[in-house]
Amino acid sequence: MQTKKLLFTIIMGCATLFTFSQEKESSGYPSFSFDGILKNKFEYVPGTETFRFDVRNSRLGIKGKIFPMVSYRAQVELSNEGKFQVLDLSGTLHPYKGSSFTFGQTSVPIFNSYTTNPGTMMFANRTFLAKYYAGTRDIGLLSNYQFNVGEVPVGIDFGIFNGNTTNSPEWTKNISYSARLSVGGMKGLRSTVKVYDYPRNEETHYFMYGADIRYEADNWKIETEAMQRDDRVYHKDLFSTYIQGSYCFRLNEKNLFKSIMPAARYDLIDQFKNDDQIDVSRFTLGVGFGLGKKAFNSMLRFDYEWYFVNNPLDFLQKYEEMDKDKFTVELVYVF
Repeated sequence: MQTKKLLFTIIMGCATLFTFSQEKESSGYPSFSFDGILKNKFEYVPGTETFRFDVRNSRLGIKGKIFPMVSYRAQVELSNEGKFQVLDLSGTLHPYKGSSFTFGQTSVPIFNSYTTNPGTMMFANRTFLAKYYAGTRDIGLLSNYQFNVGEVPVGIDFGIFNGNTTNSPEWTKNISYSARLSVGGMKGLRSTVKVYDYPRNEETHYFMYGADIRYEADNWKIETEAMQRDDRVYHKDLFSTYIQGSYCFRLNEKNLFKSIMPAARYDLIDQFKNDDQIDVSRFTLGVGFGLGKKAFNSMLRFDYEWYFVNNPLDFLQKYEEMDKDKFTVELVYVF
């Protein structure tokens, strides 16, 4: 019943915004645009002979401007493995060219959106690094400054947060902060370095740092990243890295599938239980069938993951299938 009320409220709110924007069309403000992501998948684990259907993501978002230098963002997850979540609720000020200050619930600038956003990921499942290190959003204040050095784009992000991840405005004495330096644009060569101090409570205090490098062209991309997570309480440090790439072969645009996109990934995660062995590693092969003209977007894809476990990790033992080989079929809509 609560879910029905919530959906009704969202729909009525969107309709009201649309009507209001039509009335204000002559001035151009406020403006808004909708976006969404829908991911439905089927998973099969040969080792246990079990399977499941899953609505992995069903996101709806709205963004726009209230005034020329004042913007906003709101995004909800209708079903993340059956759970409703509020993702983004923020307002942004753009006081001068290249700068912005975002207040509210927003992304923490350490994980790259192309490895955490369901609409831009190369595979059905995220990398170990993006999935098991920390939450990707928090409530706080995020500043961003972008400029060019010659013809090379440079970006600096710095944010302070509650340190309790999303939807949790708890009182705290320990500020969480994150900083990132990026060099290069989303096309061509791009690299970032980043740090994140996450002192959530007396039992959880992580300090993370890492770097990545990627290259993206019109029909292919490749990226690699490494990150260390130091555990300041229990000293269960983590190291993770991955390398992944994909190529887009264009097909006739009159077909249902506009492209074929094979992809490959190798990633690992290690807790230093045995210096001579990597605790858990994984090799993934996939192929996507693009539904639109834009590469690496809406698609039907098939992935197979091979796991290599030398030392089982606690957070990969929540259920038997977590660190087992998997076959996944996923339908992704990005709109």
